Amino acid sequence: MPTPFESAQLILTLYDQRREETLRKARDFFLTFDPQSLEDYTAAMMGPQGAYLRQVVSYWDMAASLVRNKAIDEKMFADANGEFIVVFGKVEPFLPQLREMFGNPNFLSNLEWLTLGLPDARNRIDGTAARIKGMIAARNAAQTAA
Repeated sequence: MPTPFESAQLILTLYDQRREETLRKARDFFLTFDPQSLEDYTAAMMGPQGAYLRQVVSYWDMAASLVRNKAIDEKMFADANGEFIVVFGKVEPFLPQLREMFGNPNFLSNLEWLTLGLPDARNRIDGTAARIKGMIAARNAAQTAA
């Protein structure tokens, strides 16, 4: 088990990586990405922003793998991060089909394990998804009014 200091160091390293220019752009894209179907998701994956989509989901699955393999304390990670909940919430509805499509039953399994393992996971996932949808709708309404 990592010491609190070691966990903190890895969490801060992950934070620094999130500030990298391309990952920041990918995260901005993903925040407003609102797939309504598997077709929306796969179209985005193959479209001009596909690299952004793949970068964000693989980043958070990698970060979750560090927690799952005990390199980072789970509670400390969850206390310091919430974006992974947004990512999982957007991918979760399509996860079984994506796993089948990729022929990979473990696709995003670390992210799934971490997110569904949170206390009150379902409420946190659904509540976060609702807040993000509300933010997107408010932004779209403001742009339409302008």
